[in-house]
Amino acid sequence: MKTGMTIAVLGATGMVGSRVISEASARGHQVLALSRTPASEDPNVTPIAVDANDSYAVREALASNGAADAVVLTVRTVPVDQEFLVGTTRTVLDTAAQLGIRVLVVGGAGALRSPDDHDLLVADNPAYVPAEFRTVAAAGIAQLRTCQGQAGGEWVYLSPPAMLEPGARTGRYRRGSDTLLVGVDGRSWISAEDLAVAVVDELESPGSERLFTVVHRDVRPSA
Repeated sequence: MKTGMTIAVLGATGMVGSRVISEASARGHQVLALSRTPASEDPNVTPIAVDANDSYAVREALASNGAADAVVLTVRTVPVDQEFLVGTTRTVLDTAAQLGIRVLVVGGAGALRSPDDHDLLVADNPAYVPAEFRTVAAAGIAQLRTCQGQAGGEWVYLSPPAMLEPGARTGRYRRGSDTLLVGVDGRSWISAEDLAVAVVDELESPGSERLFTVVHRDVRPSA
């Protein structure tokens, strides 16, 4: 397990990014918080103003702080902008490869296989992705394909379960590879806080998969 890292987080003020920053800082890591309007009073966090739409600014932010051990990409847009997401992902991957920085991309669940039909992607399964969210799922798949097309560098893509929302930090989750996970309660979900736990766990102790997923781990009551 690696401790005392410097972790850059792009999308620092978002639901996932802000929680990754809190989790990493609580474990004693130094964090570079990259966003348009960064702010933090945490001594372990260095706010850096950067617009993810500006590929040059992203490169400069990472290159100027090249001591980072890893960068976590948590950027999302509403409404979805696949071109922006793919472009930003490519910029981060290329820059990180040049600097020797590891990349963890927090993507979407659409790229995973359906638990009841491994030939069917979650993005194409209406049981998990209603029609109105198809474009979001497609953008996540395009983002993963961008990672897979990266010639060099070290990256990993984390697909959350079907539902990701703010909640409690339990520190418990179950990990899988390329197939959507479902809990014993029949739900495929995790809190953003526990997803952040999984992110920092992966940075500290990398797994062997390029694509992995997690789900809330239920604790059964004692008999």
